[in-house]
Amino acid sequence: MQQTYIRTARADDDDVLARLDRDHWSTLHSVQPRPRPPHDPFFTERFGPRDHLVAELDGRTVGYIRLGFPTPLAVNAHVRQILGFVVADEARGKGVGRLLLRAAVAEARRQGARRVTLRVLGHNTAARALYESEGFAVEGVLPGEFLLDGRYVDDVLMGRPV
Repeated sequence: MQQTYIRTARADDDDVLARLDRDHWSTLHSVQPRPRPPHDPFFTERFGPRDHLVAELDGRTVGYIRLGFPTPLAVNAHVRQILGFVVADEARGKGVGRLLLRAAVAEARRQGARRVTLRVLGHNTAARALYESEGFAVEGVLPGEFLLDGRYVDDVLMGRPV
């Protein structure tokens, strides 16, 4: 039986998380251009290891979720936002994404947050179904917000209490 373990990222995860990000880039979930060399480090001044939860499946890193503040405003400090979420193709359908999402909500609660929000592309039906099944509700839609692969795609705002 495969064992999934969720942990806080470490500085030495930089290369593996950067590779995971690049290898699973898709317009299904990204509005950024496809990454090209030279590649920037995964961790930045804004988002370091402390802002990431990592999923390991049988000792292999197969996903991460980034949790941060949606704005730098003190009046918004009670909210955390999921600002990145990747699960390797070979780990999909094995509950890894659900475990990461639950761990992120638990971490937001531990940090004293009252809400967790996220943005998801309208055409990413699998992600939207996962979020809804974990208590996230659509709180707003920006119709045709992004032009991806020649198609206009909605930006869907979702949230839930912690």
